[in-house]
Amino acid sequence: MLDSQKEAPPAEGEAPAEPAPEGEAPAEGEQPAETAPEGEQPAPAEQPAEAAPPPESDEEAQAEEARPERIESITVEEGQRIERPRDFREERREDVEIVREVGDRYIVEFNNNIYVESPDRERLVVDAREVYYEELPRGRTREVIVRPDGTRVVTIRNRYGDILRRSKFTPDDREVVLVYVDERDYDRVLEWRDPGADLPPLRLTIPEEEYILDAEAVEDPEAYYTFLEQPPVERVERTYSIAEVKRSARIRDKVRRVDLDTINFEFGSAEIAESEIADLEGVAQAMERLLEQNPAETFLIEGHTDAVGTDVANLALSDRRAEAVATALSGSFGIPPENLAPQGYGEQYLKVNTEGPERENRRVAIRRITPLVAPVASAQ
Repeated sequence: MLDSQKEAPPAEGEAPAEPAPEGEAPAEGEQPAETAPEGEQPAPAEQPAEAAPPPESDEEAQAEEARPERIESITVEEGQRIERPRDFREERREDVEIVREVGDRYIVEFNNNIYVESPDRERLVVDAREVYYEELPRGRTREVIVRPDGTRVVTIRNRYGDILRRSKFTPDDREVVLVYVDERDYDRVLEWRDPGADLPPLRLTIPEEEYILDAEAVEDPEAYYTFLEQPPVERVERTYSIAEVKRSARIRDKVRRVDLDTINFEFGSAEIAESEIADLEGVAQAMERLLEQNPAETFLIEGHTDAVGTDVANLALSDRRAEAVATALSGSFGIPPENLAPQGYGEQYLKVNTEGPERENRRVAIRRITPLVAPVASAQ
């Protein structure tokens, strides 16, 4: 059920552990109780610490240190205008290798993992009135997209293209913070490591149906809104960058997941059938309601494939699937593209554990990641 569990297969020659009853999984490092010698009473088994109940709101979930007292405007820093955006391929981390280019996507390898990277600029600049770029100190770049109605989407990236901050300015110049990485964490983002490695395994204390919503089982579209508005299932230690959330299954697992299994991708295809666009209406309406209450909402759109084909090809295909759903949500239902973050995961997180072709594995999922990437106070 948890993607982070799928990343930790048993060691070679070791049998997989039997699943424990819900809420009773042994804590990391604990051993089964030993059998007492014949004639002796067994010692009472040491019980794992009880898992905390899930937070009741985003504010309760987010640690106080993740909510700075004051956030300076994303535009307060002076920048130097440049003619064209920086090509982030020209400057990469030393330990990052480009495995292959697939169209405008790059399959990269670092920390013994492979990921797909693709630019979001093309989605964001559709119908833009103006786009310009500025250089900032410490190798950062600021991008400003001006929409026909005067709305501005402003993004600051580090030298590797990772989003550090993103804000939307309404036509009346009100700033809404969508993504916020604290300056103290800039170096942490620059020198990538999985922030989930610092956390213990996630222990769910809620039933599966409260953690994963299968779109095929939805009878009332209101269920999408009720589900997506729910807070994370555990504490959020700090605000994370979009890249950290995309690359860390452990961090993504903090928030609930909608499986859009009503969208059926054909084998090897990222196209959404015209007849299935309407199947996105329920989740799109839920997103629209959430954005009316809080324009800072951000939704991760995850693309997946089955296990047929190469890892590299499946990563690129899954990324196109995620982008296709993001494009449909914006183009057909008016969800602002800056509030959507598509990312492909290939065959890494199979829903049905099979090496063969499986339609249920050719899917897209959605998570509301707002409390992971922006201070809750920015929504007030």
